[in-house]
Amino acid sequence: MKNTAFTKFHETLGAKIVPFAGYNMPLQYEGVIAEHETVRKTLGVFDVSHMGEFWVKGPKALDFIQWVTSNDASKLVPGKVQYSCLPNDSGGIVDDLLVYKVADDDFLLVVNAANIEKDWKWCNKQNKMGATLINASDDIAQLAIQGPLALQAMQKLTDTKVTDMEYYTFKKLTFTGVPDILFATTGYTGSGGCEIYMANKDATKIWNAVFEAGKEFGIKPIGLAARDTLRLEMGYCLYGNDINDTTSPIEAGLGWITKFTDYKNFINKDYLLKQKQEGVKHRLIGFEMVDKGIPRHEYEIVDAQGNKIGEVTSGTMGPSVKIPIGMGYVPAALSKEGSEIHIKIRDKILRAKVVKFPFYKN
Repeated sequence: MKNTAFTKFHETLGAKIVPFAGYNMPLQYEGVIAEHETVRKTLGVFDVSHMGEFWVKGPKALDFIQWVTSNDASKLVPGKVQYSCLPNDSGGIVDDLLVYKVADDDFLLVVNAANIEKDWKWCNKQNKMGATLINASDDIAQLAIQGPLALQAMQKLTDTKVTDMEYYTFKKLTFTGVPDILFATTGYTGSGGCEIYMANKDATKIWNAVFEAGKEFGIKPIGLAARDTLRLEMGYCLYGNDINDTTSPIEAGLGWITKFTDYKNFINKDYLLKQKQEGVKHRLIGFEMVDKGIPRHEYEIVDAQGNKIGEVTSGTMGPSVKIPIGMGYVPAALSKEGSEIHIKIRDKILRAKVVKFPFYKN
């Protein structure tokens, strides 16, 4: 297991450390519900240094990104970020990712920690146009400061205005005296905030400064368990649970990041376009429990007679919404809002209803 540049802080703070995507990562500190509510109400700090970062540079950078990702990166301007996915050639998703445009010949791809090696091999295999690819994953540390007070607190650490930054934008700035920090506002919690990308050597200084700046606002460290409940309340997909190598972006409700413009060709475009035009057999839905019970990953979704029709991909008791919620794939006919489905929990068949994302509405 690898450690991040912040592992020593997690240990000192008494975090429960677990292996995750090849790293020793903090699962929780004081408890999932308390940490979840901290992010919803004030601000909390996640160590997300396990995420992968690939630089794509050179005159063929955009050509490569247009081919390998489903979204239309030609719409990006410097300082903008785009959510996208890497389609595979068999109808599934290699990974979902963020695309940062620094300049016309300079992009940053941020990929999921568990997929770094797979994504790196895939990108190199697809790089027929000769873009320059650099895997910087081991050199970059990242903190996500999330919550409604995050930007206000972080403003104390830079002379560049950040409190008015729009969602899915970024700036390069001097932060705690460290130049060329990439400061972004993408977020995975639904409560606002920012992400700070830094060199490993600057990690200790920045961690200490972040917690000092946030002290008056009640800043706390937050673990991966609360990150999961926060993203689930927003209906955000988690790779490996809700999307994977066999689920298409159309089935997963990610048609909005799959752009079928005439000028953009991308991997498996024709197959995905056919799915969009003809429809799919199964769709990813969000649901709330009607009967008492908490859905969990891999629980069966069944009909009223108990016949399996799908599977829960993510599920929990939503700390903010105060009801059991989940996501899963069901036949397209049952994917409409208000449809009744059933979840098999400990041999009981419990009623649930399909609802629109997000579960949590701020």
